[in-house]
Amino acid sequence: MTAIEAIIIDYDAGNVRSVQRACAEVGISASITSDPELVRTADRVIFPGVGSAESAVDTLKERGLDEALKAFQATGKPLLGICLGCQILLEYTEEGRRDCLGLLDGEVLRFEPGSPEIKVPHIGWNQVNEVGNHPMLKHVKNGDEFYFVHSYYCNPGSKSDCLGRTDHGIEFCSIIGKDNMFATQFHLEKSGVKGLSILSEFKHWSAD
Repeated sequence: MTAIEAIIIDYDAGNVRSVQRACAEVGISASITSDPELVRTADRVIFPGVGSAESAVDTLKERGLDEALKAFQATGKPLLGICLGCQILLEYTEEGRRDCLGLLDGEVLRFEPGSPEIKVPHIGWNQVNEVGNHPMLKHVKNGDEFYFVHSYYCNPGSKSDCLGRTDHGIEFCSIIGKDNMFATQFHLEKSGVKGLSILSEFKHWSAD
C-alpha cells in the first residue's frame, strides 16, 4: 500500500526530523522542505515548530513561506499545525509582538501564573478536555494526556474553533480546528500512542 504523501515545512524551528519519523510510523511519506512552491502545490501540509515565534515568523517571511501557507490554505487541502505551528496560524502573538499568518481569528498570549506552583514554561504531560467532535479526534476522549512544551497559548477569537482545552493555572485552548485547518498546542510526535492516533487520522482527513 502506498503511503500518503505530505510536506513538512522547514523554517528553522526545530523538530522537523522527529515529526518526519512519527509520520513514517503511521504510514505518511513526509518530505521536509523550505521551498514555497512545493508548499503551494502540496496535497497535505504539516506546519510544526518549537522555539521563538519572533524568529520563526521572520524566517517564514524571508523565505516566502508565509504567502505559500496562505495560498495552500486557500486550496482547501488539509493543513496540520503543531505547537508553534499552531500559534502562528492566528493573527498576533505577544511573543516578540508579531503579526502572524492570520488564517484563524485570535491571538497568542503569555502564561501569567497566579501561584508559584504554576511553572512557565508549561512542560510535560497534561490532560485535554472538552474534546470536540472532529474526524482527527476519532480516537481521543476527554482526559487523555499529551505532551506540552510552551510559554504562550492560543486564544482563538471564536469559541467554535476550540476543539479541546487544557488546565495549566488557567484553562486554555489546546486543540484548534476550522475548515481545512487542524492544530494542536501539544506535540503529536512526543505524545505516544494518542499523539500518533491523531497523526494517523491525518492520512484520511478531508475538509470536504
